[in-house]
Amino acid sequence: MITFLKGLLDESFPNRAVVDVGGVGYAVHIPISTYDALPGPGQPVRLFTHLQVREDAHELYGFASEAERDLFRLLINQVTGVGPKLALAVLSGMPVATFKACVAGNDLAALGRIKGVGKKTAERIVVELRDKVGVAAAWQAAAAGAPARQSQANDAVLALVSLGYRQPDAAKAVEAFLKEAEGEPATDAILRGALRLLTS
Repeated sequence: MITFLKGLLDESFPNRAVVDVGGVGYAVHIPISTYDALPGPGQPVRLFTHLQVREDAHELYGFASEAERDLFRLLINQVTGVGPKLALAVLSGMPVATFKACVAGNDLAALGRIKGVGKKTAERIVVELRDKVGVAAAWQAAAAGAPARQSQANDAVLALVSLGYRQPDAAKAVEAFLKEAEGEPATDAILRGALRLLTS
């Protein structure tokens, strides 16, 4: 599993970037949001990645933030009929926070305006993300201005769901970790702690 690339940006296009990592050029599919965040050619860059293995190819997808990658994984793993190409279109069509608000608020019109999505796919995205994994409840809590600790816990749960864990199991692991944690751990610390509990 390649979880991130850190190197020099060789070239970039709205849908693809090439990162030079120690003399090896990695071609990475990216959304527009990531393209907008890239530095100029020859500058240092770090992309969070997802490796998609198919029979005929290994495709690498890159993202400027973990939130983008988590949403990409959530879409391709949890929504019927949504593959990597459409998931990139969703990320290119609106920011992660706006997408979460649309799902939580059942805003099918806004989702349907994303190129390649349409009304039926928008309905499927909302229904399957809300009903199958309980994602919308966590997003609604975040949108309502939940305390920082709760917001970070919600983000950790969603990251675990995007990795393939069931929402109830993810929530239970995060809650168990937070009971023992001191202070206000960051989202990545909560995620690591919950992962240790889930895999032990």
